[in-house]
Amino acid sequence: MSAPAPSPLAIVDAEPLPRQDEVLTDAALAFVAELHRNFTPRRDELLARRAERRAEIARTSTLDFLPETAAIRADASWQVAPAPAALNDRRVEITGPTDRKMTINALNSGAKVWLADFEDASAPTWENVVLGQLNLSDAYTRNIDFTDERTGKSYALRPAEELATVVMRPRGWHLDERHLQLDGRAVPGALVDFGLYFFHNAKRLIELGKGPYFYLPKTESHLEARLWNDVFVFAQDYVGIPQGTVRATVLIETITAAYEMEEILYELRDHASGLNAGRWDYLFSIVKNFRDGGEKFVLPDRNAVTMTAPFMRAYTELLVRTCHKRGAHAIGGMAAFIPSRRDAEVNKVAFEKVKADKDREAHDGFDGSWVAHPDLVPIAMASFDAVLGDKPNQKDRLREDVSVAAGDLIAIDTLHAKPTYEGLRNAVQVGIRYIEAWLRGLGAVAIFNLMEDAATAEISRSQIWQWINAGVTFENGERATPDLARKVAAEELAAIREEIGEDAFTSGNWQQAHDLLLKVALDEDYEDFLTLPAYEQLQG
Repeated sequence: MSAPAPSPLAIVDAEPLPRQDEVLTDAALAFVAELHRNFTPRRDELLARRAERRAEIARTSTLDFLPETAAIRADASWQVAPAPAALNDRRVEITGPTDRKMTINALNSGAKVWLADFEDASAPTWENVVLGQLNLSDAYTRNIDFTDERTGKSYALRPAEELATVVMRPRGWHLDERHLQLDGRAVPGALVDFGLYFFHNAKRLIELGKGPYFYLPKTESHLEARLWNDVFVFAQDYVGIPQGTVRATVLIETITAAYEMEEILYELRDHASGLNAGRWDYLFSIVKNFRDGGEKFVLPDRNAVTMTAPFMRAYTELLVRTCHKRGAHAIGGMAAFIPSRRDAEVNKVAFEKVKADKDREAHDGFDGSWVAHPDLVPIAMASFDAVLGDKPNQKDRLREDVSVAAGDLIAIDTLHAKPTYEGLRNAVQVGIRYIEAWLRGLGAVAIFNLMEDAATAEISRSQIWQWINAGVTFENGERATPDLARKVAAEELAAIREEIGEDAFTSGNWQQAHDLLLKVALDEDYEDFLTLPAYEQLQG
């Protein structure tokens, strides 16, 4: 048999990585090139459509369920494909990046599912993109171990039957991969992440009794879900596996997608596995889309917007009803707490909050939920065990009692909480600290006992932008202005310098992070995604 033809894809400005040839094979790159040729033009059209829809929201300050798809919503006959055995019980899912240590710890965590993240929990350095793929392939062949150089502790996989099922999350449609180009044009990061993973692992996963399962981020419409479905159909034919082998769970983390949940499931119905209720990205999307909608759309401090807020409750209840009506899993939000090894009282209070949150989700009808740390797995598991018992899910709870009107999803002014000066300070603190770590290649960062990812930085900078542009006056009488944001940011930078010392400060990216946060928080033209200008500054 002749060797595959060299791929037309060019690897640009990338230092060679150990074992990269196992990932960047000619055959794998040829597959990614085919994905790029077939689907990037439609991706581009859909990104342009996002801008058009945003302009319409700016004009009307409202959203509604789509009249042109009313027949899909009214048709009670269709269901998504039945869940494969490996995805039927999803009562606890752990999330995290695909570095070697996390890969082992997540698979060993006791969670039913691991969201292996190439998106918000991973800064897209070339090293993270390529070696993350290698780590997953090594895990499936049980060719993976890890020894922490600092502690000397060794990590190895448990027996196969004890490991979590992997659901991989590629980057969103808006991000490109600058290191892979065709005719000088960067390939979308989503197609790179999906393509390399699918090509190398689809058949291997089937042999393991599982399959190529995906979380789809940042989806804004059913047309974007249709594009993903077409990618799946093409990919399954390309490698010669049965149609319907792929399963996809869509994150409903944009306000526009919340109005198209049924349509999204319909487009993916042969490959759909469920929907997930995000939080920070969802709030970020509300700010982004309704940023010129006036005072009634101004959010309070991010930590004051809990999942029990009326408009968030409407969103989660609608998601459960929609999923169960169509036979899909409804997956709840993230418990982001990181346990303290030094403060048992902090842990006690936080664990009680996590338990209350997971109890609420389980009683509301969710089939599972997310945690960020292995220590939270038993807490979430207990909440769902108490409701599910031996049942793998509760899709039989149809929640026909739920009725959500279009206006309920954007009734931000039902919140009584207001933005505070401390909320501004926290947004600046978390924004700078997260962006600095991201610029060093870290996407999942523990800040103030919470595991933060890119969505955290997005909501932080968006709230600063919104409060300034809405002319918010805080409880201390100070008005949100660019000068106030600069003053708080300067104070935070000085506090970090004192906290970590001059050497660590100088060797880090602190000034760069400070400047980038202020740019995306203060520029008159609101940047769609912080990660776009940040990617231009990311080394590697």
